[in-house]
Amino acid sequence: MTSNARIPQAEITGLYGAVLKRFSRRKFGEVPEALGVMWHHRQVLKFGFGLNQKAAKWNECDKDLKSYAHMAVASLIGCSFCLDLGYFMAHNEGLDVTKAREVPRWRESEVFTPRERDVLEYAEAMSQTPPTVTDDLSARLLKQLGAPALVELTAWIAVANQSARTNVALGIEAEGFAASCGLAPLAQPNGAASRA
Repeated sequence: MTSNARIPQAEITGLYGAVLKRFSRRKFGEVPEALGVMWHHRQVLKFGFGLNQKAAKWNECDKDLKSYAHMAVASLIGCSFCLDLGYFMAHNEGLDVTKAREVPRWRESEVFTPRERDVLEYAEAMSQTPPTVTDDLSARLLKQLGAPALVELTAWIAVANQSARTNVALGIEAEGFAASCGLAPLAQPNGAASRA
């Protein structure tokens, strides 16, 4: 695989590096390029891992909804790495892979419920600059999800934005995780063509 990363990978060394490589190989079958890029600044790498691990423990909002929201962010921003990993994780965690594959074209797709469509719209609205979240959309989600779940979903989308924007800025792209489990995406991220 040819690397498009804007920063070359660093050699991952030491005990912490060995643990991360072993974890990555067990979870993904390989060590992602992103790990080598982020290894240049271990504090940033640890912060990102820590944030994602803590966020993964949140349980007020349905995990399927959060998964679709993360992929909607990735699609809008153009993070092929996040979409690739999202498809892989959806497959491995038993989520609805048909829906996961449809996220980049959710407006045209007929597989999503009205609640899921509101979540996808919210994820995209939060990811705009400036954000375009409306009172009407927030009210609908508050009614459907409740306050704790909406707060969690909002924070989850913010974390997804941080990851996706970091990857795109650093040139970190898809590594074929989804293809390795037979789950090639049906659509490409919205920003993919504009970066070429």
